[in-house]
Parts: sequence; structure tokens; C-alpha cells
Amino acid sequence: MSTGKLTPREKAALATQSMAAAPVAKGAQADVTRTSSIAIGLGMAGQGGQLIEVKKELADVKQALSAEREFHRDSLPAKKLDPKSIRPSKWANRHDDSFKAKAFDDLKKEIESEGGNVQAIKVRPVIGSSPVEYEIVYGHRRHRACLELGLSVLAVIESISEQALFLEMDRENRSRADLRPYEQGLMYKRALDEGLFPSQRKLAEAAGVDLGNLGKAVALARLPEAVLNAFPSPLDIQLGWSTKLNQLLDSGADVLLSRAKEVKSLSSLTAKHVMEYLERGGVVSNNPLKAVVKGNADQEAVIKFDPLKNRFAVQLSGVDKSRAAELEAVIKEFLTK
Repeated sequence: MSTGKLTPREKAALATQSMAAAPVAKGAQADVTRTSSIAIGLGMAGQGGQLIEVKKELADVKQALSAEREFHRDSLPAKKLDPKSIRPSKWANRHDDSFKAKAFDDLKKEIESEGGNVQAIKVRPVIGSSPVEYEIVYGHRRHRACLELGLSVLAVIESISEQALFLEMDRENRSRADLRPYEQGLMYKRALDEGLFPSQRKLAEAAGVDLGNLGKAVALARLPEAVLNAFPSPLDIQLGWSTKLNQLLDSGADVLLSRAKEVKSLSSLTAKHVMEYLERGGVVSNNPLKAVVKGNADQEAVIKFDPLKNRFAVQLSGVDKSRAAELEAVIKEFLTK
């Protein structure tokens, strides 16, 4: 290698090479080792050069180091932790129903068969806690599964800011198909209500999500409890229903809340039919049973079942009223079987 005067480009390259050649240590030691290597490289690069060149090279190296840290962000070492030392995040958006669904049972069985979670969760240390406790960045269901199974939980630990925690949790959750619009909206609502982001637009930009869909999810989470409770679960509410439900609320809150109370008293309704009831009121078709039975001459019976009221209705025509006692006997026999 030539020992002559190096060009600024060669000096920067030498500094970067010195950084790359430094051993990769863990945690804070890695930063110390790399920073020392960079300093040596810059010292070599600065000999005989101008101060402005050294400053530029320093900026270039800092940028390279930042990029390298981002590249290795998800390559932090994982360790086993006691799940009892880990608390849910204040931004957690998993509804209780998420831990009662079949998907969670399947996850729990998978973790049990593996003797623990293969895919690590992420946590951050809780400042000032003694003994040390951790807050979940993402992986609430995996943590809950390990907690219920009495297994240690595999986790990566990183000290990150509140906003970074929120964005990482949001990104991780959106990659999972089972996250529901209500859960997402609840998380965004909390972030806005507590001032983590100044507006929906700023939140959408930071999270990299569609502003319109974010607004619908937040509006869904802001619906009155009576409306949310009218559905079998708020997790069943579709994102596309948010606009209509809020329009109904704006045009007549009393009417919507009254319908929500009525439909709550009915049983065996799907979320789709609850939505139809809230939108139009009255009895909504839910694949009703209707049977027509023909008898002698012009005698006929029409049997209908109303699933919203869980009630049968029988209409007879062409039957003499003197046969009422006979009909009563048949119904009694039917009901006592």
C-alpha cells in the first residue's frame, strides 16, 4: 500500500474500513469498540489534511454507523426471561376476546409443544424498577401464552423511546392477519388522546398507514360502549362499517342507542345482522325458516321462524275453529318430546 498523501476519498474509505474491521461486541461495549476504531481511522485520515475534510469524513462515518445499527436492529441477542417480570405496554391493543379465540389456543398449543416461544418477543427495561422489570414492545399474545403455561419467554431487550415503542408495536401488529380494526383503532385513539402524536395525519405519516383507514379505525374505537356492546364482540365490527355507524350517531344518537339496546336483548345474531338492525331497525332477515304444509282441500299451514326473536309463528288457513283442541293436543305432544 502506498504511503504517500491520501486523497479525501481514500481517507474516508480508510476510516470506514477501520470501523468495519472492529470486532462486534455486545450491548454498549460494541459501540465503545466501534467508536474507538472510527476515531483511529479518522486520526489517520486527518493527518496532513484540512479540518473541514476531517469533519466531513466524521459525518460520513456517523451516517455509516447509523445505517449499520439500523441494519442490525432486529438482530439483537435474545434471552430467556421470567414472564412474571414482564408487563403489558400501555399501548397494548389486544382486546380480551383475542385471548379467548381459537387462534390464541392454537398459538398456546404450539408454544407448549416447542417448550417455549421460538419467535422472540421484544421488551424494554422499565426505568427505575428493582428488581428489573420489562415492558412489552410487541408480542403480547406470546407473552400471555408463556405466562399461562409457566414457561420462560424468549425476548430481545432494547431501550427505546415511547414513540419508537409505539411504532414498532404497530408495525409488528399490522403484519399479523388476526389483528382487528377495533384493536388497531383503540391503539391509535390512545396515542392521539395522550399526545404521543399531534394529529391523525402526523400519526399516519409516522406509521406509514393510509390516513383514511386510520381515521375510520379511530372513529370505530370512539363509538359509545352501548353500540360496541350490541355486537357479539367489538372485534367483529368491520372497518367499512365505521363511517355508517358514525353517520347514524350524528343523525340521531337516541335512535341508534335505542336500537343498540334492543338488538342486545336478542340472541344468536351475527355481527352482520346486528349492523343491519342498527342501520334499519326492526326485524332483519337472518336466513329465516319458512315452511308451507299443504293439507286436504284448501287447508294450509305456514311455519315461520324469526331468528332475531328466536320465535316460531304458525299460520293456519282453511281449518275449522272446532279443531283448536286437536291442534292444542298436537302442540303439547310436540313440546313434551
